[in-house]
Amino acid sequence: MVQSNTNPFNEQEQSAASISADQGGNYSYCSLPEVAPRDLSEIVDRNRANLIQFLDKKWVNGTILHYYFFDQPTEWATTETEKNVVRQAFNTWKQVGMGLEFKEVNLPDEAEIRIGFLRGDGAWSYIGRDILNIGRDERTMNFGWDLTRFPGEINTAIHEIGHTLGLPHEHQNPNAGIVWDEEAVYASLAAPPNNWDRETTYYNIIRKINPDMVQGSNWDPNSVMHYPFGAGLIKEPPQYQNGLTPEPGLSERDTTWVKQFYPLLEEEDYTELKPFQSVPLTIAPGEQMNFRIEPNATRSYMIRTFGTSDTVMVLFEEVDGELRYLTGDDDSGEDYNAEIKVRLFRGRRYVLRIRLYYSDRAGETAVMMW
Repeated sequence: MVQSNTNPFNEQEQSAASISADQGGNYSYCSLPEVAPRDLSEIVDRNRANLIQFLDKKWVNGTILHYYFFDQPTEWATTETEKNVVRQAFNTWKQVGMGLEFKEVNLPDEAEIRIGFLRGDGAWSYIGRDILNIGRDERTMNFGWDLTRFPGEINTAIHEIGHTLGLPHEHQNPNAGIVWDEEAVYASLAAPPNNWDRETTYYNIIRKINPDMVQGSNWDPNSVMHYPFGAGLIKEPPQYQNGLTPEPGLSERDTTWVKQFYPLLEEEDYTELKPFQSVPLTIAPGEQMNFRIEPNATRSYMIRTFGTSDTVMVLFEEVDGELRYLTGDDDSGEDYNAEIKVRLFRGRRYVLRIRLYYSDRAGETAVMMW
């Protein structure tokens, strides 16, 4: 973050930028881990592929994301004061009014988000559901510098949590129209404090992300997911030739996007799913239906979608008032329907969430349990 004398827990007064600046004004940037894109068959048409790629890394709404701070190895651990900065960053996202929940846990096996503070390893997070592919003893997020050194460092944590929610870097938005002085960018990032090679700089700055990953059609230079840039790195748009510094905290579009994609859920948003009753998925691509399941018998059940569609289907069990992940399936880009075979117990309550990626014919997709 750019140095500021403001209170780090007052979002309206946070210092500008989502990435840290040292005393000399040199920015330390977030460096995303490289993950290969989903491999889709050549038979998947472009429209279908575009929808899958847009929704690929997003969570089903209503998910509780558990986070854990490593205390071992010791080089991954930190102080309670620094953990509090990250806790407040989670709260900043939650306060916008969203359907995802965050809960701190004490064991890595219980956490989807596992946070380390290895100094010198940069600030980074895997994007969205990519964290589910990372081993339970590994970090899904890291903070490589002290988040307590400047008050505005809370934006570093907000930025990394944004990646975990499924947001890419906004300055790589192909709609931005940014023309880089590429050699100046490579030279700047090769110097301290980043010391990046050309491949890392290309992946995190120069590279344009797939248009299908972009949230909307417009560029948001004030997004918390946008890097700040000093003078001489941007050729166009001309107004940013002398530098670009995003406004502090979450932008209006950041909050609009998260509320649209993860809206608050109410009990009336749930449809009861009973055995041997087919229920149409009356939703558009990107939308979600939520079902409550209260089995009247303890046995193995099959839950399956029908129709030419791509969906992600996730089953949760209610335990002590909290929904715990049980199992799920994602059939996107495949020639089969999502299905779950699971043993359910009478007297227990379950929640099934289905997000539609693509449907060949509107209104001709359904779910059934038997």
